[in-house]
Amino acid sequence: MPLKDLPADSQPREKLLARGAAALTDAELLALLLRTGIQGKGVLQLAQELLQPAPAANGAGQRGGFGGLSGLLAASSEDLGRIKGLGPAKRAELLAVMELARRALAEQLRSRAVLDTPQAVREYLQLHLARQPHEVFALLLLDSQHRLLAYEELFRGTLTQTAVYPREVVLRALHHGAAAVVLAHNHPSGSLAPSRADEALTQTLKSALALVDVRVLDHIIVATGGALSMAERGLV
Repeated sequence: MPLKDLPADSQPREKLLARGAAALTDAELLALLLRTGIQGKGVLQLAQELLQPAPAANGAGQRGGFGGLSGLLAASSEDLGRIKGLGPAKRAELLAVMELARRALAEQLRSRAVLDTPQAVREYLQLHLARQPHEVFALLLLDSQHRLLAYEELFRGTLTQTAVYPREVVLRALHHGAAAVVLAHNHPSGSLAPSRADEALTQTLKSALALVDVRVLDHIIVATGGALSMAERGLV
């Protein structure tokens, strides 16, 4: 059903103006951004389908969505381009919203200690890493008050203790004058469980960074379903 055919108090724009953005569902907010549907499919239905679970682990297809807002916000232009009804204009708008979300979370992490905002840290890393098709190792580089100085992606591919070079991690920490770091990488398989290799890599980097007085505060594993803190598991 087109939005204009809904009762006035059920139309997303009028509902938002009358009751505030928090009163809208995820699909209604997304429908406002998309504005129009496609032939045979209203914009609200299109929005609902984009938020449905993906049919497979990698990306979304014609019959599935991105598994919720976090999955949609982490989607690439190529992922979005596979969805019928998302032309260049709609893709550009969604990608702009994604980048605004990343920048807003980065502002939070720069103004407050990351240990005070664990959910923001997880969301920030999910937006960067969750839907990467390959493993990516990244660093959050922090000042002496544990505020964000920089985010850097250092290594790609299958990550092992030998594929992530401690020397390069130490050099990046020194370059930024970091006092602490949060390690992060993704699991494209979707599993959040730390592997033995993840545990060994954490201890190797912790020892290397300790030589230059840089603390490892956490190692966060990201997947499409969420993020896991190895520090909370007692593994850092």
